[in-house]
Amino acid sequence: MGKGQANMGHTVVGIYYRPPDQEEDVYEAFYRQLEIASQSQALVLMGDFNYPDICWKDNTARHTQPWRFLQSIDDNFLAQVVGEPMRRGALLDLVLTNKEGLVGGNLGCSDYEMAEFRILHGRSRAKSRITTLNFRSADFGPFKDLL
Repeated sequence: MGKGQANMGHTVVGIYYRPPDQEEDVYEAFYRQLEIASQSQALVLMGDFNYPDICWKDNTARHTQPWRFLQSIDDNFLAQVVGEPMRRGALLDLVLTNKEGLVGGNLGCSDYEMAEFRILHGRSRAKSRITTLNFRSADFGPFKDLL
């Protein structure tokens, strides 16, 4: 890093879909991953969380799983930034972040429209790192012996 350059760190972006009939062990795995991801310098987590009974104005829920979800958001210092209901008057599609001012744009829409937002992260361009495995140079001999 050169002189005068700020350490911008990395932005972690995640997408999550919670089906209404999700298993209990999957909840706990999600909460563990959320705890790890929220320690990032900048986190944006978006998705369809399917918690129609959460009251975002009061930050309350009537059932155990939505209440546990709210508790996890609070424990990990995350903020929910979608402002308008998306489906049947409920906020099911959420954008969570751990850094104020990181997400901007039009975050209210219906189920049939696109929610558009920008991740605002300094002036530098984001660098994408994609790892691709090269199977052409792999040694498949041990696998053939097992078969």
